[in-house]
Amino acid sequence: METVWSTLYNGFASLVGSVSNVMYSYVLIILLLAAGVFFSLRSRFVQLRLLRESVRVVGEKAEDKSAISAFEALMVSTASRVGTGNIVGVANAIAIGGYGAVFWMWIIALLGGATAFVESTLAQIYKKRDENGGCYGGPSYYIESALGSRKLGVVFAVALIATYAGGFNMLASFNLIDSMSDYAFYNNLTATMHGETVYLVPIIGGAILALLVAVCILGKGNQIVKVTGILVPVMGVLYIIMALVVMVLNYQRIPEVLGNIFHSAFDFKAMFGGAAGFGSSALMQGIKRGLYSNEAGVGSAPNAAAAADVTHPVKQGLVQMLSVFIDTILVCTATAMMCLCTGIVPSESLKGAPFVQESLATIFGAAGPYFITVALLLFAFTTLLGNLFYCEGCMNYVAGHTVSRKGMTVFRVIACIIVFIGAQMKFGLVWDLADVLMGIMTLINLPVILILGGTAMRALDDYIRQKKEGKNPKFKAAAIGLKEQTDFWN
Repeated sequence: METVWSTLYNGFASLVGSVSNVMYSYVLIILLLAAGVFFSLRSRFVQLRLLRESVRVVGEKAEDKSAISAFEALMVSTASRVGTGNIVGVANAIAIGGYGAVFWMWIIALLGGATAFVESTLAQIYKKRDENGGCYGGPSYYIESALGSRKLGVVFAVALIATYAGGFNMLASFNLIDSMSDYAFYNNLTATMHGETVYLVPIIGGAILALLVAVCILGKGNQIVKVTGILVPVMGVLYIIMALVVMVLNYQRIPEVLGNIFHSAFDFKAMFGGAAGFGSSALMQGIKRGLYSNEAGVGSAPNAAAAADVTHPVKQGLVQMLSVFIDTILVCTATAMMCLCTGIVPSESLKGAPFVQESLATIFGAAGPYFITVALLLFAFTTLLGNLFYCEGCMNYVAGHTVSRKGMTVFRVIACIIVFIGAQMKFGLVWDLADVLMGIMTLINLPVILILGGTAMRALDDYIRQKKEGKNPKFKAAAIGLKEQTDFWN
């Protein structure tokens, strides 16, 4: 017999799932693909044409040594992008949508590169100067400055806070705990409450994770942050190496896997989901997980991009464009090929972290699953902290001033509680909730950058013109007709 809580939970989960299906079946797929195609054509495929230039720009140092460089801004946004979504999200997409989901992730990344370029260039153009000479900004600021609508800017900021402090942080917490579900101790640590078996690992693990986050954001947890900041890049490199090892040892399967990816991308079941419905299609899963992973068009990366000290806004647009490729083309593809080259057949019964763990176990034995668990721990932890960084900037925007220490403390305590709640949630609801909240952000940001895209294109033309003249491009707002509309570039 279902308890009242179970009934409410299942009802809410069903509602959120329905909203997610509508958003991604009819609205976001069309909008994302249309925006990507439009910006790609409008920019003459800037994501391919200036790819080499984007790599060069990453190496440029900030003129002000105390300011954030283009590379440092790239690391902040990449740290937010590269995380549990690259491992668990990709595994889910393949398990639910099949081989073809990988192809559609590639497509959304290819087109998303142009979208990421536009939104981050706009963030740079309309960024604000702080009292210390630094800079800040993001979608809320270019919405207010260029469209004259602070109300819409506030709505976007609230949506970002709900997405990152709520949806994404609950998802990161859930994914970490879920990675432990295949271990014996998970099933052995149980208790009986009201006649039902309760697993204790989500409760204990969620509490520990929430406590660690609290120590870092409320106390003196700088040392923990520093250690994880060192370990995460190392773990990321090791993850890529392990994926390559799996591919090399199973090289004979690579042609078959690539064939299945391209063939499955366009069959009826892949495109429309067959009897299971469109929600299980490779098209929807690929776009969902591709968007969740690289965040192109969502409006999150521009918050980091705006903080970079560059001589021309286009430089940071190119850098953030590169981040999309790093995230999806490199890391997500590594996960996909690692899972599929082992010969394990994708199925909904094997989704999430267990899919990746089982794949690594075929080569590395028991060490494989342990490695993934540790990697997810580090990725999830840094994701949790990075997400809150985005939120605090938006808190200040909504308030119209720097939020008091007391107010920020209350927010951080609530954020830690949300981390604990996320660990207790079930697979369907936690992913659907994150997708819906991310979708709301995207539905606000994408139409805005479509309206303002001409400004980014004029900035791109200005950049290319100066490059042809042999100059290191330097930007003035008046050069593209903005005059007094910007705070930083006048």
